[in-house]
Amino acid sequence: MIVEGKHIYLYGKENTKAPLVIVNTFQGDGHEVYEAMQQIKSIPITLAVISDIDWNDEMTPGKCPPLYKGDSPCTGGADGYIRKLEDKIVPAILAELNGQPSFVAIAGYSLGGLFAVYSLYKTDIFSRAVSASGSMWFPGFLDFVRKNEMLVKPERVYFSLGDKEAKTRNQMLRTVEANTKEICELIKNNGIESIFEMNEGNHFKDTDLRLAKGIKWICEN
Repeated sequence: MIVEGKHIYLYGKENTKAPLVIVNTFQGDGHEVYEAMQQIKSIPITLAVISDIDWNDEMTPGKCPPLYKGDSPCTGGADGYIRKLEDKIVPAILAELNGQPSFVAIAGYSLGGLFAVYSLYKTDIFSRAVSASGSMWFPGFLDFVRKNEMLVKPERVYFSLGDKEAKTRNQMLRTVEANTKEICELIKNNGIESIFEMNEGNHFKDTDLRLAKGIKWICEN
């Protein structure tokens, strides 16, 4: 279906009352993530993949200059996209399901992982979140987490990274591991079950599997 200009792909609609996990993606239908969930023998879930995201705008909580020559800047449209999720997109997804899900979670990779955590401070519709190789290097985000409270405490938040992601000459990206670990601890110290998992490889290795592992953890624990 198409809502607010986004293609939305649903997997596991037959899993009545199962957890609903929403994943934002730049393009594609996200079937690889659902297949990875089956491979690691996760509990039944319903997966809603929202495609055609304006990645450097709708996934970012603020502005950020290009990281590399020829890269695009981030323009900070996350708040506007969260309103679309609340008002139109999530209600449309729920209307397609056979019954109410046991809970609604949000998961994302890279900037999508950053957005997943940021959304917990801006909306109360998600009770669990996954940030797989999330962009916790984003300027000002660590300070944002230090100074702000989530609207509603989620039950579980999952973080992961690849063990080579911080090994870069880019000064901004080098902060990703330290920032992720601190944000995870800040959330944990706020009484929220949270975990940080390190994977082998760089930012682009086993992306679907990393996301699937995070979804499994928040849904089965």
